[in-house]
Amino acid sequence: MSLTPVHIIIERLQALPPGQLQGMRRGIEKESLRSRPDGLLALTPHPAGLGSALTHPHITTDYSESQLELITGVHGSVDGCLDELTRIHQFTLRTLAAQGDEMLWASSMPCGLPTDETIPLGRYGSSNVGRAKSVYRMGLGHRYGRRMQTISGIHYNWSMPGVGSAEYFSLIRNFRRHAFLLLVLLGASPAVCGSFVEGREHELQVLAGRTLHMPHGTSLRMGRLGYQSDAQASLCVSYNGLEGYAASLQDALTRPWPAYEALGIRNPGGDYLQLATTLLQIENEFYGTIRPKRTIKQGERPLHALRERGVEYVEVRLLDLDPFEPIGINAQTLRFLDTFLLHCLVSDSANDTPAEVAEMAHNQHLTAARGREPGLQLQRDWQLVALTDWGHELLAAMAPVAQRLDREADVGTPHADALAAMVARLTALDTSPSARVLAGVRARTDQSFVGFVRECSAHTHQHLLGLPWTPEQQAAFEAETRQSLADQKAIEDTDSMPFEIYRQEYVSPRRLGQGLPPPR
Repeated sequence: MSLTPVHIIIERLQALPPGQLQGMRRGIEKESLRSRPDGLLALTPHPAGLGSALTHPHITTDYSESQLELITGVHGSVDGCLDELTRIHQFTLRTLAAQGDEMLWASSMPCGLPTDETIPLGRYGSSNVGRAKSVYRMGLGHRYGRRMQTISGIHYNWSMPGVGSAEYFSLIRNFRRHAFLLLVLLGASPAVCGSFVEGREHELQVLAGRTLHMPHGTSLRMGRLGYQSDAQASLCVSYNGLEGYAASLQDALTRPWPAYEALGIRNPGGDYLQLATTLLQIENEFYGTIRPKRTIKQGERPLHALRERGVEYVEVRLLDLDPFEPIGINAQTLRFLDTFLLHCLVSDSANDTPAEVAEMAHNQHLTAARGREPGLQLQRDWQLVALTDWGHELLAAMAPVAQRLDREADVGTPHADALAAMVARLTALDTSPSARVLAGVRARTDQSFVGFVRECSAHTHQHLLGLPWTPEQQAAFEAETRQSLADQKAIEDTDSMPFEIYRQEYVSPRRLGQGLPPPR
């Protein structure tokens, strides 16, 4: 698909109503493993000082009890968003330091892992909703292995007022077409500890000792070693509109899958193994580089919320943790993402086809594994094109978008500067995060991935602990901690429904929304 002519992009940017760009909003969800000083996974429970993982608004766990997830609110500025994420990190690390010597692992690819069954699942208390979250994670472990779930990343939630569901899906289609560029520019996971792939087939090369890598890899997390499965590979989800997307997702949520039916809901001893035997247990199990999202009401299914009220924002899901940044990401990256997303929104966006979806998957896997390889070619409209040529075309086309955002901000040229930095990075890929990670690993005498990230994590830990911190900030976070524990207890005290009834009701197809035809 050819790029939209620049003059049309400029016309569309000029046509945006006054104030619409000021209404742009963003938020961040950042996952990080808790690690021991020796670079192994911390197997301790979620720290009590961080409150309830079920109800705390800013600090929870992702897949594992050992995997923290730090969540900002919604912000009108990049700086405001990053400032809040920094404060959440400060409180979290101060809490960890008060109870021992654990750190937050600075890489998307995990630290040294124990056996698969030893990785602890997230625990959320005795309420039905808390038990369901743990059973869902048990199911993920049976379906994909627990090691795969320990991969961490950053999700960037983005919205702009006046944008409807059709426009958001248009953005999503363009994002998926051009996602390779984000992988090569921002990917930071070209290597991994051998414990991650123990017992699995892989194409990684040995760098030294337990360190495995791809010499020109950008983001192993987004490649074949990451969030992939044979079952989900059978899905061909349409992003051509809300109706088709919802129908595709409903099919996956209601279609029995033989291997999962053979596993069953419970084992002979009565312990729960998974929430459902369908291809997807719940909506969040569907992996993708970007998702359409809508804030849900208590107990509501995400698909029902989308069908009832439309797309509210998009969730960008392909960002690696940058181990060179104290909180895993910086303002330059967010401003580039804002430019990238707005370009996707105002550009022409033809409907995707199954053939193009396959082409995009090919480009994603190739870029993840070999994105910095000189002369690497991707597929575009069933023809080969050099990744760097295509990337430079895209970056050039974003120039008027960055300029428009800078005029709106009226403070320097931060978006144009961020774009220029990415042009320079694409021109010299040895300056990209993934190349810098490999250079850092190779510079060590032992060429150890775990040793390199352990040093990055320790540096981050000390940097964040050294930032200014007031008694008022500490008191505010401690109040949130106490409130979250009270909120969890209130949920548990009011639960009366047997869990099996709750489970059956929650996964019932009738809760997914009505009025849409079944997929053909």
